[in-house]
Amino acid sequence: MAKRKLKVAVISDVHLGTYGCRAKELNSYLKSIAPEILVLNGDIIDIWQFSKRYWPESHMKIVQRIFKLLANGTKVYYLTGNHDEMLRKFTDFKMGELEILDKLVLDLDGKKSWIFHGDVFDVTMKSAKWLAKLGAIGYDTLIMINGLVNWFSEKILRKGKVSLSKKVKNSVKSAIKFIDDFEQTAIDIAIENGYDYVLCGHIHQPAFRQVTTPKGNTLYLNSGDWIENLTALEYVDGKWNLYHHPNTKPDDQNDDEELNVKLPNMEMLYKNIIQMPNVAFTSTSKL
Repeated sequence: MAKRKLKVAVISDVHLGTYGCRAKELNSYLKSIAPEILVLNGDIIDIWQFSKRYWPESHMKIVQRIFKLLANGTKVYYLTGNHDEMLRKFTDFKMGELEILDKLVLDLDGKKSWIFHGDVFDVTMKSAKWLAKLGAIGYDTLIMINGLVNWFSEKILRKGKVSLSKKVKNSVKSAIKFIDDFEQTAIDIAIENGYDYVLCGHIHQPAFRQVTTPKGNTLYLNSGDWIENLTALEYVDGKWNLYHHPNTKPDDQNDDEELNVKLPNMEMLYKNIIQMPNVAFTSTSKL
């Protein structure tokens, strides 16, 4: 299968290690592209909910797929998010074509793309992290329930899929206000700093919106997630596009031979990163 050549691909909010992660669909997407640059924009591995008891083969294939891209010359930026914030102690780490950062500015065809996860705007992350973590567990549980509901809806009732989390978000005014405030804050800062594009993740809400204010204009983009929306951002032929993965059965064919990349086992990952004592992290950099 011919791969689509991209200048940049951006994915976020994959949440590897949780039951809601749609790893098979993401693997299908990553197999279909050949990007010069891949930006992993936060919450790729869900360290908050990481457990040695749940790490299926489909999740490991995503890690292998990323290393396969690295081996083929793709530059990979891992931008940390709140669910993988433990990796922030490794900010500015670089190994070959892999680099861990908190934020990134790419100059593409003379225009600046400002890319970061977005949890810096989340009040609950600053004042009540325990509440955010509790909400993450509740969200993952809701996704599991949603899977059962959709199975019943499709197999028994012969109806389409429903998204319980979207219905909850859309029915709660505070959730709508949070998303609006988040987007507006990102837009205002981007315009103030002269960025042509601002790309975020975090809120699991894919977006593609040109915004003009008295102070200037910018294109606000959100890469969505790989739990419900199955979306990514792609830069090709001089412009950004919002990619939606087709609602089809993922490619489950055996490609282990293709992904023959030697990686540390999850026991080593758990001991060396997840259980690592906290290291003080300070940064003088500004948004």
